[in-house]
Amino acid sequence: MRPKVLADLPVSPVVVELLGGKVELVPWEYRGPVDAIYTYGHPIVDAALMDRSPGLKVISNFGVGVDHIDLNAANARGIPVGNTPGLLDGATADMAFALLLAAGRRLVEGDRYARSPHFTRYDPSFMLGREVHSSTLGIFGMGRIGRQVALRAAGFGMKVLYHNRNRNDEAEVALKATYVTKDELLATADYIVLTMPLTPETRGYIGRAELAKMKPTAILINVARGAVVDTDALTEALQTRRILAAALDVTDPEPLPRDHPLLQLENVIITPHLGSATEETRRRMAVVSVQNLLAGLEGGELLHRVV
Repeated sequence: MRPKVLADLPVSPVVVELLGGKVELVPWEYRGPVDAIYTYGHPIVDAALMDRSPGLKVISNFGVGVDHIDLNAANARGIPVGNTPGLLDGATADMAFALLLAAGRRLVEGDRYARSPHFTRYDPSFMLGREVHSSTLGIFGMGRIGRQVALRAAGFGMKVLYHNRNRNDEAEVALKATYVTKDELLATADYIVLTMPLTPETRGYIGRAELAKMKPTAILINVARGAVVDTDALTEALQTRRILAAALDVTDPEPLPRDHPLLQLENVIITPHLGSATEETRRRMAVVSVQNLLAGLEGGELLHRVV
């Protein structure tokens, strides 16, 4: 019999193609024991779920972030967890920069206005945005994605500041980035990009105190995880124009309730978690996540193992 794999269906047709009928995918509602778990859209994998399948051999995640998986529980039970690092850095950095440009130059507002019946003549003084070139970019999280964002900033002649738990000397030389304290970055940057993972330490990393330290002309871009930002605090800061704007590829919760006040604001752009959503990147992610899954089922080494 084929191994049973619990998955939050439907998964990509590419995943199904790569699996080649080697496993039986069962829906998330399935209550029987399974041989493996495949997480496609960030469903919660906790200890109770693991304990339903005493013979669980592997948990394979489609993506890099594994904050939805209880890694301590998996480690305690000897269950390997795989992910797909290094495959989506460029695509996510592209998305961060697309959001940065769109927010700074008010592209979404402009598109809506240009399509509306109100656009009847060109007005040079209308809908002025903020320049990107020669401005100051602040990056929280100078990891793989943060480095790619800094690389793109160089083409716009931006000054790059960053803050990490630890300094990255190599990035400072290669990318001409300057390490600063958290408070200095908040107070100085024109654009602040969040690229850090979600951990207990980074949950709520940007809250009321941090937003209060930002320039009133600053723009916040989040391509990390929604929960690194306090949603209520951000909503308030945008409503009162404490900061100029925000561009969010992720939110907390995700998706937001359809009546959430953030959805009514003109000075925020929200996209539906499109950071790695390119055909090329998603195929690479499918390949590695399937390789991790099949290797774990066979008792072999995962291509990329978290725990």
